[in-house]
Amino acid sequence: MGSTRRTAIVVGVLFLVTEVAAIGGLALYRPVLHDTGYVLGSGADTQVFLGALCEFVLALAVTGTGAALYPVLRRRNEGAAIGYVCGRLLEAAVIVVGIISVLSVVTLRRQAEGGAGAAGADGTSLVTAGQALVAFHDWTFLFGPNFVLGANTLVLAGLMYTSRLVPRWIAVLGLIGGTMICASATAVLFGIYEQVSVAGSLAALPVFAWEVTLAVRLLAKGFGAGAGGRAAAV
Repeated sequence: MGSTRRTAIVVGVLFLVTEVAAIGGLALYRPVLHDTGYVLGSGADTQVFLGALCEFVLALAVTGTGAALYPVLRRRNEGAAIGYVCGRLLEAAVIVVGIISVLSVVTLRRQAEGGAGAAGADGTSLVTAGQALVAFHDWTFLFGPNFVLGANTLVLAGLMYTSRLVPRWIAVLGLIGGTMICASATAVLFGIYEQVSVAGSLAALPVFAWEVTLAVRLLAKGFGAGAGGRAAAV
């Protein structure tokens, strides 16, 4: 098995890991993200910790895709390849910041639970602080796995399209997905609809389909025949 084929397998696995980890993290975070009084309740800390672990795995997998793809992409366009690696690092960094904000809510809950009580003004302050941290996470979720992900998808899909590293219909799916997730993030930014909503989910479907389709293609057949050389004719 050649090095390019091994790279394709690694990248395919990492893309599948990103999908599983992203869905798992969002589902496991549900108690802390949707319960405004989480810091004063009994909590579901173990579930939240599992969600944070999923998100951390997501950040590692996101970084891994950039690092693994760089040797292949730089043969096509070194500047764009470096840009993709940096974009994936930025995406991972934003995800990690979101993890820290969620875990900080758990810390507040445990402090309230171990203290002499959190009634009156103290309880109100704790709830306000918890809601602020959740809001901070929501913004990281918008800018990391939406705006930055969309930009990264457009860069990668564009390189895949011009170099024919994968069939062009797969690259076109990525171009559509990257455009739609950026447009959706802009709509959420201006309050047109909520990020976790039917409209937001529908807008995210193309980029989800792109990553899964790309992963399956790379695992099954690897990169196109010209992956080891310079840019192929368009």
